[in-house]
Amino acid sequence: MKSLDSDKKASKTSEATPVAAEKVAEKVDFSNVKIEPLFEEEVDFDTFSKSDFRAVKVKECVAVPKSKKLLQFTLDDGTGTDRTILSGIHAYYEPEELVGKTLIAITNLPPRKMMGIESCGMLLSAVNNLKDSEDEELHLLMVDDHIPAGAKLY
Repeated sequence: MKSLDSDKKASKTSEATPVAAEKVAEKVDFSNVKIEPLFEEEVDFDTFSKSDFRAVKVKECVAVPKSKKLLQFTLDDGTGTDRTILSGIHAYYEPEELVGKTLIAITNLPPRKMMGIESCGMLLSAVNNLKDSEDEELHLLMVDDHIPAGAKLY
């Protein structure tokens, strides 16, 4: 036998189940991109293999006072100790949009002082010139947030 309110329960169940919105792929126009020639000098494999590429999570990002270009990142590199890296990408990104992102960094470079702040590594970006222009595009390498801080890249 059918319950009198079974139709109501069925309709409530179907209304309560959210329909997943389809993710539409953004179409990117690459027609105005100009690719720079690759470096002529070769890096031998032994030198390259010494570079330590790691996934890092942005804990904090602020503009460096007295600098129009530099952003100061406080990063989780998986070691339990915060890592500071400065990067000259403020023309392309605002600090608040980078907090919480997972980026790629070279973590075993010697520390280098910039604007009196020690930077311990380098964030990786993809850079290209626009076709028929001297203007540059810069895209900070951001990866899936499921990749844990400290994951090594090979």
